[in-house]
Amino acid sequence: MPDTVVITRPLAQARPLAERVRALGRPVELLPLLEIAALENSGALRAALAGLADYAMVAFVSPNAIDAAFAHITQWPAGVKLAVLGEGSRTALAAHGVTPAEVDIVSPADASKSDSEHLLQTLDLAALRGRRVLIVRGDSGRELMADGLRAAGAVVDVVPAYRRSVPPLTAPLRATLRRLLAQANDWVITSSEALRGLLALLQEMDETDDGAEKTDALQQKYVVMMQQQHLIVPHARIAETANNLGFTRLTLTGSGDERLLAALQSHP
Repeated sequence: MPDTVVITRPLAQARPLAERVRALGRPVELLPLLEIAALENSGALRAALAGLADYAMVAFVSPNAIDAAFAHITQWPAGVKLAVLGEGSRTALAAHGVTPAEVDIVSPADASKSDSEHLLQTLDLAALRGRRVLIVRGDSGRELMADGLRAAGAVVDVVPAYRRSVPPLTAPLRATLRRLLAQANDWVITSSEALRGLLALLQEMDETDDGAEKTDALQQKYVVMMQQQHLIVPHARIAETANNLGFTRLTLTGSGDERLLAALQSHP
């Protein structure tokens, strides 16, 4: 039987990929490592979106940011450019009726490198000097895009659209992790934050697991078991995080579900 594919994306993005993985004949386990929730107070988001027409460009850092924002958007204003990081975000925009046929949508020139660094390299930064740019993201994240745009002379506003957090280590989650670590799996990891959160959960398991008194060799039992699993990651930045966290079995695919699926087909 082929290895199980563990998809760790938030549920909204995990389910469509899971259907395509099952179509390949692979067993699938959904294990969301980041929970996405609405903001307790969306006033700042609604205020920013009410003034969309005043921006030269709006950048969305993820499909979750797009879905959260479009809950408050009825029509995209004419002439406002959009910037996104990857194919998942383009798909999310299309689901809300926003396509390149009507709106100028910019993403990294190299579709396999969907991150802030490569988006900044693709943008016409000189054209944004002195103009207003809005970045819509989660309630935490890297400042690289905002810093890069400000360094180029843009006037940048950053607004959170949703909350994300690592799930708590409940008894069912503990049991699921034990079961998954007892066999070889292919883990689809699409976020450095999610991978760090997974190791934090496993460290908590190592510290609180019932049983005999632990020796030094067992202090990191679950972490070590996880480090022996095979990770499939879409970005070099996530691969670097994984290497720094002790993972050595890595497949770097590049951005987009098509590349992830191709990697799974080549790793039966």
